[in-house]
Amino acid sequence: MKKFRSNWFRVAVEGATSDKRHIKRAWLEQAAKNFSTSTYGARIWLEHYRSVLPDSPFKAYGDVLAVKTEEVDIGGQKKLALFAQVEPTPELIAINKAKQKIYTSVEIDESFADTGEAYIVGLAVTDSPASLGTDVLAFSAQKPDVSPFKDRHYSATSMFTEAVEIELTFEEFEEKPSIGAQLFNKVQNLLKGKQAKDESEFSQISNAVEAVAEHVKDLPDQLAAEKKFSTGLKSQLDQLSKDFTELKTKLTNTQDHNQKTRPPITGGDHSVVTDC
Repeated sequence: MKKFRSNWFRVAVEGATSDKRHIKRAWLEQAAKNFSTSTYGARIWLEHYRSVLPDSPFKAYGDVLAVKTEEVDIGGQKKLALFAQVEPTPELIAINKAKQKIYTSVEIDESFADTGEAYIVGLAVTDSPASLGTDVLAFSAQKPDVSPFKDRHYSATSMFTEAVEIELTFEEFEEKPSIGAQLFNKVQNLLKGKQAKDESEFSQISNAVEAVAEHVKDLPDQLAAEKKFSTGLKSQLDQLSKDFTELKTKLTNTQDHNQKTRPPITGGDHSVVTDC
């Protein structure tokens, strides 16, 4: 399956914003550290709106894949910036090519799920730059009765960063299934295309082959895990063998003081006597 992902682009910077608020450096560090698509997937929204309808203009336009922090130079000052990489939908690619919604504003929850740490909960594309609409942009986490975007926040502790202009480029990549999954698909397609003379017999063969394919489809992953385990086990065995050899050598060369030393043999004049 062919998909697209963006280049890394900046979505937030620590420090003062246009509405006199302050983006804490710790928030950006925590957001980069805590973000995981398996924890909570941050989606891309139009103007921070979240529609419940899949065919709405305000549906999701992609997903945030990863975030990271980097030091940047702004006006001669070193500041910490938050960068994101996204996977867009075809609609977002088309919108971007049309030079629409060329600004982004990230949604940060400063206390996500009562953890006390910041987390990226969403990303918006907009046509309002940071210099306009400063009452709604640049961390508009104001009092609920003041913020004009109060209904668009993920939670009471979430905020919108200022909207900054971006230049998105997308690269195409293809997710290839594992060898086992490819075999499973090939077997399924083969069975679907065959016409059996004996329907009953063919059905039994079909079930058997499908069972084999199902069993081996995850085999590459299992083998990789077993190989990793075997490598670790071999390393441990090699160490044990080395330790045993060293111990054996040490014991061989160590005198046992509990045993009496054999007295030297005396007598004789070193001549050989024969009985003729």
